[in-house]
Amino acid sequence: MPHTQSTFRRWMRSLILLFIIIMAYIIVADRYAPLTTESRVYGYVVQVAPEVSGPITEVAIRNNQAVEKGQLLFSINNSKYILAVNKAKVALQQAYEQETSLYAQVEAAIANTASSKASYINAAAEYQRISKLAKKQLVSVSMQDSAYAKYQAARSTLHAYQQQTLAIKAKLGEVSGDSSLVMAAKNNLAQAELSLSHTHIFAPNKGVITNLQLEVGAMATANQPMLTFISSDSLWVAADFREKATTLISKTSAAYVTYDALPGQVFDFTVASRDFGVASAQQTASGQLTAVEVSNRWVRDAQRIRVNLTSEQAIPPQLFVGSRATVVLYPVDNVWWQTLASIQIKLAGLLHYIY
Repeated sequence: MPHTQSTFRRWMRSLILLFIIIMAYIIVADRYAPLTTESRVYGYVVQVAPEVSGPITEVAIRNNQAVEKGQLLFSINNSKYILAVNKAKVALQQAYEQETSLYAQVEAAIANTASSKASYINAAAEYQRISKLAKKQLVSVSMQDSAYAKYQAARSTLHAYQQQTLAIKAKLGEVSGDSSLVMAAKNNLAQAELSLSHTHIFAPNKGVITNLQLEVGAMATANQPMLTFISSDSLWVAADFREKATTLISKTSAAYVTYDALPGQVFDFTVASRDFGVASAQQTASGQLTAVEVSNRWVRDAQRIRVNLTSEQAIPPQLFVGSRATVVLYPVDNVWWQTLASIQIKLAGLLHYIY
């Protein structure tokens, strides 16, 4: 009986010592090799929306299909957009014709200007001669007044033709095809052709189409999302750590990652960045007084902050946006903590076979 009690005491002391060692390790490791199960695969989710409206005539992809950049996704009826292009082409031709007419008007205005200039010079000379004769009282005052009136009329006519020439030239460019009429028609044609090209919607990048709910005959509305696209080249892993666990993160920090979907496999990552804030601390100017956070707990929940991880290797194809992962950070310049981090992540990976 005494031997049994002695054995029991030794076991208890050993368990207590082991508990103390484990607790001490957890406290220290939470700063040098922190571990978190609050980690996911993230990616850019793009809502694909057409830029024109119309009934859908073709759906070229199926749900959860992998697509390449520039691959056709779906098409919209382009009948009215073809008509718009043809109408714009006709308007452009009319603009060229109007431009040609303007060039002819310029030539006519220049000729009229030259003719009126000659009349003006003649009227001015006639007025000067009659003025000299009037001073010698060789002609009547009425004749002088008549010559002056002709001189003023000739000057006004010349000025009118000069302004007319300038007004027509203002509508024309430096060379043929640069007039405002032609430029506006070209712009309308380009807009019509752009709208026509938007009747075919293509994949913006390499990725996957998910939650497909398109059918031929459905009405597509401009700027209204029709597809969900996930870029496969934009996936990354983000982990949420307690804030004290991120205080020692530096440029030499790296991470081991294991995914719930791939138990037992460990992947190497580097620390890309740490978020500079959390939503709970974001304030919006509302004209209201500050809402003070109240907690009756003696020990409050630890604040978590997001750490973003990257890898030179692509995310495994078995994963998806939202896949869960376990992450351990470690300093690459410390072999001791790197080894302990490796042991932690391997144990976590083995546990993923169970849950």
